[in-house]
Amino acid sequence: MAGGACGYGNLYSTGYGTDTAALSTSLFNDGAACGECYQVQCDQGSSPNCKPGVTVTITATNLCPTDYSKPNDNGGWCNPPRKHLDMAQPAWERIGVYRAGIVPVLFQRVPCSRSGGVRFTINGHSYFELVLITNVGGPGSIRAVQIKGSRTGWTTMSRNWGANWQSNSYLNGQSISFAVTATNGQKVVFQDVAPSNWGFGQTFTNYGQFY
Repeated sequence: MAGGACGYGNLYSTGYGTDTAALSTSLFNDGAACGECYQVQCDQGSSPNCKPGVTVTITATNLCPTDYSKPNDNGGWCNPPRKHLDMAQPAWERIGVYRAGIVPVLFQRVPCSRSGGVRFTINGHSYFELVLITNVGGPGSIRAVQIKGSRTGWTTMSRNWGANWQSNSYLNGQSISFAVTATNGQKVVFQDVAPSNWGFGQTFTNYGQFY
């Protein structure tokens, strides 16, 4: 799947860089966890391969697939019900010794710190908008999205996959607004974030943000 299971594409251009991880199925929650942030440290009391006293904050950007051909404790690390973080190598090497490969970690969800506003990339075609929502601060992940054209009312979008939300409205030639509800219930309205001359493939932002 292009851009990973969250659909973020190039993690540098979308601002996530290498402080990222793929989540096991039990954490990924069918894409609802996309964008969440976790503070991770190696469990020094359980492994000699830890770098002591170091934590790293990562963003969930992908799904770590299951592999039922291997046992959960020997290769099938992302099989349910395990909670596993498959971290990008640069982030992983800050907390553990690379040759170890797998180490026990302690992790907790934390607020995401983002600079700038939430970004909306509008893909699709007439009568079908597929909107990728990135750079979400605070809770990082999204529960619900509504979309509104300058000549329409609010309509509810559905999660297509990952951080991509779809609408089957005809909004060409209209300025577009979004109402986004984060997983903690906070709702932010992004009024006229895309001007009436928007085009498919373009990314728009204003300074609305979650905290």
